Amino acid sequence: MKSGKVLLIIPAYNEAKSIESVVNNIIQNYPQYDYLIINDGSRDNTAEICERNHYNYVSLPLNLGIGGAVQTGYLYALKNNYSIAIQIDGDGQHDIQYVEKIIEPLLKGEADIAIGSRFITKEGFQSSVSRRLGIQILSKLILLVCFKNVKDVTSGFRAVNQRFIKIYAENYPNDYPEPEAIVIALVHGGKIKEIPVVMLERENGTSSINFWKSIYYMIKVTLAIVVSRISFGVRRGKKI
Repeated sequence: MKSGKVLLIIPAYNEAKSIESVVNNIIQNYPQYDYLIINDGSRDNTAEICERNHYNYVSLPLNLGIGGAVQTGYLYALKNNYSIAIQIDGDGQHDIQYVEKIIEPLLKGEADIAIGSRFITKEGFQSSVSRRLGIQILSKLILLVCFKNVKDVTSGFRAVNQRFIKIYAENYPNDYPEPEAIVIALVHGGKIKEIPVVMLERENGTSSINFWKSIYYMIKVTLAIVVSRISFGVRRGKKI
């Protein structure tokens, strides 16, 4: 793949306290990248901030969740013929300086999807012990059903090439989508590479995933991974 247009997809739900610092950093220090904020039905003044600063953004009429917001970004990337799309959280956890390293294997044709991983060098913010355990379980499950070892399966800091922009624009998981999106990539024959990054703690606010939501998350994602793998095998007429 030759170097082409790169779009940063920034899903934002109630990120009024952090969205300015995230986007101003891109505008001032990384003007080589285009960006699009997807205001996912925020109840705070995220949309007002985007409007006041003349940011590039779209506002969804209601909250679709992270999957719907990210898929909106992929639809925009597909329509506008971007070569690479990369997801960036609107809460300040993803350091834009790593974008160049993450897209490098795509530009070289070494991967279709590159994931910014916390767990290669194990530097920076590593999440809680319980969440790391959940991530390890999901990682082992993906290894079991897809034969690919991906360490940071919940990382939302990831880049995809033009082929997977199209695939994800047409089909992207809705709820807690990151692990399931990896399975979709693998069953489509995608090459995935993890790139070591240092992630930061949230600049503001707290995660919406509490204890009970974590239990729901594990059950839902586990079932989604298995069903996705089985359904693709059935469509292709292959034994799993």
